Amino acid sequence: MLNYKTIYKVLGALLYIEASLMGWCLIMAIGYKEDDMPSLLVSVVVTLFFGFVLRWMGRKADNRLSRRDSYFVVTLSWTLFSLFGTLPFLLSGYITSFTDAYFETMSGFTTTGATILKDVELLPHGLLFWRSLTQWIGGLGIVFFTIALLPSMGNGSVKVFAAEATGPFRSKLHPRLSTSAKWIWTVYLVLTLACMGCYMLFGMDWFDAINFSMTSTATGGFGTYNDSIAHFHSAPIEYTSTLFCFLSGVSFTLLYTCVARLRLRALFKSSEFKFYFLVVAGFTAFIMAELIIRNHYALERAFRCAIFQVVSFITTTGLFNDDAAKWPHVTWVILATCMFIGGCSGSTGGGFKCIRLVMILKVIRNEFRQILHPNAVLPLKVDGHDVPYQNRVTLLAFLATYLAICLVASFIVISAGVDNTNAITIILSSIGNVGPTLGIEIGPTMDWGMLPAYVKWMSAFLMLVGRLEIFSVLVIFTPTFWREN
Repeated sequence: MLNYKTIYKVLGALLYIEASLMGWCLIMAIGYKEDDMPSLLVSVVVTLFFGFVLRWMGRKADNRLSRRDSYFVVTLSWTLFSLFGTLPFLLSGYITSFTDAYFETMSGFTTTGATILKDVELLPHGLLFWRSLTQWIGGLGIVFFTIALLPSMGNGSVKVFAAEATGPFRSKLHPRLSTSAKWIWTVYLVLTLACMGCYMLFGMDWFDAINFSMTSTATGGFGTYNDSIAHFHSAPIEYTSTLFCFLSGVSFTLLYTCVARLRLRALFKSSEFKFYFLVVAGFTAFIMAELIIRNHYALERAFRCAIFQVVSFITTTGLFNDDAAKWPHVTWVILATCMFIGGCSGSTGGGFKCIRLVMILKVIRNEFRQILHPNAVLPLKVDGHDVPYQNRVTLLAFLATYLAICLVASFIVISAGVDNTNAITIILSSIGNVGPTLGIEIGPTMDWGMLPAYVKWMSAFLMLVGRLEIFSVLVIFTPTFWREN
């Protein structure tokens, strides 16, 4: 059976953290003296109250978490965080529908960046800050944040980390997971502060800089203006955004190793990073040529728009500096491919992950060799490490499940009357935590408010499934999960 007392304790701690985050937004609202102060104050009080209730219910917890407990607490944590995260939107009246508020909040915490808001510039500063903060906290993981702050879970924290971490491999920097979490969060914080400083250097005010830096390093995509980064009409700002989104799409463990431990060669020895870099370079060159030939862009503008959108889509950020819906349709195929590929494992990026594609390419290569040499024993190695057979089976199961979900969900969206291009990219965007779509009806610069309520709920569920790597969520719906033994 599930260890409910420990689960209550963890959830209570998470709600305390969420209330403190809302408190920062309340301070922002008080500073600007806007009408979101009462809603944020009530949100803080309500969240604290339920956090206290859950902590009281788990007061005699033994701090032991089984693997089953870990998968359950991670999924429930993201669901509960998003539920209480709707309060500032609903109580302020800026979003009146619970469906829309939950969609917006889940999109924030999963760093998807899809929005139902037609005009984000109407929101007061406190709510704008809350939207950006949801993405920044969701970037490396809600429960992962708790592990860094509250290491009292002991060995159970390792299982929780395994349930929430992205990618097929779990690497540790330090024997104590809480120490590793703190180091990775330090890298994340340094990236955010550096990004904010660069934004301010190139002309953003402090409020815009802190919001866009949080959503850039979290690869989320929420902005303070309807036209995103394009609002500033600044090439240096766009290049800054491209750089930090690209870095945030790299494994944070690898970044730590390269910078803190001064092992820069490790970056280019990583097969995943090399694949990630080559994909970005190749796709940028292709789209750049298309924009020059077909849309008659100048050389620098074509390069800037191409690399910005490729990085934005492959890191699943969703910021934009140009309307890709007006680009040649062949570029949509490239951007949709970026949606599928995603960033590196252990990064804030979503998608299928580059490391899995590297492994699949090696599996295909081995299959061709096996045809020519039927009796050969062909190992599968990534960066000199042998990949166990079980990991290969898991990889193919993950790919099959990913594609099956995309197929079924796309059929449901198309049956709702959405055009084929938008329907497919809506699903890729949701499960890959990308944000923008490609098409005429919605497109990369428009909101998702026109979708039927059941499509929004399905998209919100897919955002959670994609953020927690599919199996961590779906395993809860299997009969085996609920058996006592």
